[in-house]
Amino acid sequence: MRSVSFQELSKDYLTQLVKGAFLTVKNGKTLNTMTIGWGTIGYIWNKPVLMVPVRLQRYTYNLIDKSDSFTVSVPVEKDLKAALKFCGTESGRDVNKFEALGLTAKPAKSVETPIIGECNLHVECRIIYKQLMEPGTLADDIHEKSYPQHDFHVMVYGEILDAYYTD
Repeated sequence: MRSVSFQELSKDYLTQLVKGAFLTVKNGKTLNTMTIGWGTIGYIWNKPVLMVPVRLQRYTYNLIDKSDSFTVSVPVEKDLKAALKFCGTESGRDVNKFEALGLTAKPAKSVETPIIGECNLHVECRIIYKQLMEPGTLADDIHEKSYPQHDFHVMVYGEILDAYYTD
């Protein structure tokens, strides 16, 4: 295991994010992961922060709304396209994605939510802020293209507590 600063993390994270990464959240005994392809990494409130958008109607939102942490597991240089597609199209309401795909939930270092063992870049976050999008402040072209059903995201900000590569 090799720890990385959030500045070092940025390149591999942002390069892979457009191809997909796994957002995992645990609330009590309930665990789910979903594919994300959007998000930001930066420095806010004197903290390294990862922001992930989650649509209100997603099963993951029900969990993350009641949780205090999340993890993002990134398959850098690993081919998990099929798993990313499955986790982006199937709901945790209907299927246990870990069982269906044979994904390994491994204990995280700093948060209760586990990481996905098949990935090799991991970010552990403590939730510090959530904000529902304000449709009236969104540029018209983005509103029309990304939200024709008015199914807006909640932006979930997580303080990065740990970031590391595994073998």
